[in-house]
Amino acid sequence: MSQNEARYTVRSLIVTALVAIVGTVLALEVSGRIDHSDNKDHVPVGDFQAIHVTPDEPFRMSPKASELHAACENGYLAVAADVDPSFRGILVDYKNRGVRCARPSPTAPAVPENAGEPADDE
Repeated sequence: MSQNEARYTVRSLIVTALVAIVGTVLALEVSGRIDHSDNKDHVPVGDFQAIHVTPDEPFRMSPKASELHAACENGYLAVAADVDPSFRGILVDYKNRGVRCARPSPTAPAVPENAGEPADDE
């Protein structure tokens, strides 16, 4: 190799990589390819899984507690954050149906569809 050959330092390669990443993110942001939702009403609170528990088989679960708690809201199970109890959401299944807190009584009146919505005062 000759002495006139160009050599790149590690610092220049790192700087070039960072500039390329920042430039890519800025180009995507300016072109509108990155979607920022302003509607916080339909943002998922979390992703949950059900663990099938049988009496004869032990199940594995992390010993560390999550930062969420459950509460019953109008007959449906709601999950709320411990740090901000006002941030909560109703737990739904894969078809967007609410998960009930308790099994309904066959003689009890049905829960109206708009039970969680405020009443219209006209």
